[in-house]
Amino acid sequence: MRAIPITLLLALATMLHGCGDDAKPAVTSSIASSATPSDPALAQIYANSCQLCHANPAANAPLTGDRKAWAPRIQQGADTLLDHAINGYNSMPPMGQCVECSQEQFLQLIGFMADQPLPE
Repeated sequence: MRAIPITLLLALATMLHGCGDDAKPAVTSSIASSATPSDPALAQIYANSCQLCHANPAANAPLTGDRKAWAPRIQQGADTLLDHAINGYNSMPPMGQCVECSQEQFLQLIGFMADQPLPE
């Protein structure tokens, strides 16, 4: 019986890792990092406070524009999302690194990143 080279096993494992539903994010980080709110004030807040995590797949935050990743969060409702933004949740820091943001700005930014309107 012949031994299988370790490099072949590693190559097969790498290829298998790419199989399945989560093989590729729905939105690439380049799309997420180039997205910008049309309102200049929100764009500045997004660039300073949100983009670091929401345009970086390694941060494990839902990427800006990735409707599939945002869908279960949106279903929780605006009040829950606002609470998570203000008080923090899992890896989300309190105030999302924007201590000067108003509740309305948080809701607008969440809607922008989710690429969909927030339910009441």
